[in-house]
Formats: sequence, structure tokens, C-alpha cells
Amino acid sequence: MDYKIPTGLAAVTLLILAAAILIPGGKGPDNGSPALPWQIAIDAAGNASVFGLTLGRDTLAHAEERFQTKAEVSLFASPAGTFSVEAYFQRLYIDGIRADFVLTLDIDQAAAARMYGHGLRLSKMGSGTKKVSLAPGDLSAVRHAAISLITYLPAADLDEKLLRSRFGEPARRIREASGISHWLYPEKGLDIALNPDGKEVFQYTSPANFHRIEQPLQQEPAPPRR
Repeated sequence: MDYKIPTGLAAVTLLILAAAILIPGGKGPDNGSPALPWQIAIDAAGNASVFGLTLGRDTLAHAEERFQTKAEVSLFASPAGTFSVEAYFQRLYIDGIRADFVLTLDIDQAAAARMYGHGLRLSKMGSGTKKVSLAPGDLSAVRHAAISLITYLPAADLDEKLLRSRFGEPARRIREASGISHWLYPEKGLDIALNPDGKEVFQYTSPANFHRIEQPLQQEPAPPRR
């Protein structure tokens, strides 16, 4: 999304944003759990927890309870024939910061292929990817699937100084031909994509699965779908 701020309000808006990011505030859906994007915990089993959700363990149903809203769930079929099931949460306020979330669910390819066959509505995207609405039975089933990846899209445009102060220096950087720069934190399971012409995109997974984020960047990088 592209947000435009009137020139006269830009400085005030940036000051308010800095305060919201640097000083925890606001009311999240669940005050008992960490809710800020830099509050990442890795448990003894190597699972990452962020926004009150544990990757590889918590399900879409947990996320809907946590965020107190239902997700828009879709299945995507790539031109190469691979499938992914994603749950989209729009315009959530977490500790005073507005953001969209996309959760990728841990669904094996055979099960996803069956869901594709049951799909109710299919649309084609510009990349050649097909987007499918799930049948009610499949939609109910995927709510019990574990979350494998969290994509976090804050409404605000965050600068490098602010990100470095909260996340530290990245272990590696990869720059796309488009100009998007990826700050990689393998030990945290985190990729921050800095877009010079738009908003930043954060991707969280468990450290053991970080290669799933990093390998596509090393081969043929592409901008995020959302």
C-alpha cells in the first residue's frame, strides 16, 4: 500500500511514529504476551516466538484468537506448480503500531493440491500465480495448521537508524536488482526488506527454517507479493 502524508504534517507524523516505536505503548490484543516486532524469543527447541505466536507450534486458530479477528485465507498456486496457504490480517493495531500480517501455514503439498481441486473461486495474478478461495471444509481444517512464517507489514515507513537501534546490525545483507535491501538475522529467523520507494517488510520464521527465506534471495530475488 502507498500512504501519502501532507507536507505540513510530515514532521509531526514522524515524531509520533518514533515515539510509538521506541516507547512501548498502546493496547495490544493480549497484554500478557510480547507484541513488538523486535521482541523475538527462541525456545529450547529452536522455535521462534514473536507477536505472542510461536512458529511451528501455534495455529491459525491461535492467531485469530490472539488478534481477535478472522483472517482472509487463500491458497496460492505458483506457475511452477507449488502451493502455499496464507492467512491475511488487515489493519491490526499491536501495541499502538498499525500493521498488516500474512501468516503462511504449514500445509504439505499433497494436502494443498487436494484443496486446490476443491477450490470455490480462482483468480489469476499478474505474476502468473493463481489465487484460490478454499471450500468450507478445507477452510475449517487449515485453521488447525501450524504457522510456519509470519510476514509483518507496518503502515509506517521505518528508517535504517531506527531499525538498527532495535534489531542490531544484520549478519548479512542481500540487495535485489530492484533496489530492495534485505537485512538478514539468521539467529533470529528474521529478514527485514528495506524498500527505498515504499514500506518495509519483515519476515519471521524459526532459525532452522531460515534457508527457506534466504535461498530464493540468493537465486532470483523478487518483490513480496503483498
